[in-house]
Amino acid sequence: MWIGWIEFDLLLGDVHTLKEKRSVVRRLVADIKRRFDVSVAEAGLQDQHRRSVVGVGLVAADRAHLVEVLAAVERFVAGLPELELLSARQRELRSDD
Repeated sequence: MWIGWIEFDLLLGDVHTLKEKRSVVRRLVADIKRRFDVSVAEAGLQDQHRRSVVGVGLVAADRAHLVEVLAAVERFVAGLPELELLSARQRELRSDD
């Protein structure tokens, strides 16, 4: 069994309040969940209105599938016009490591 995650550091576009930020992040989280069937949550910088850390996690039977899904999620997030992907940190672990 393989366990993997990717963490995105995001700069949000035209957002001026925490309420606007919550709306953008909530929509992003829902879109990622629906499109890729993964676990996803805002994982940091909740008190900053233009920045967010979003984490995505996945468990898979083989590493190739895990890497493929996480790469697709990263391409999806990087291609969104309403935010800027500042960095992405990814990790994969085998369950017996």
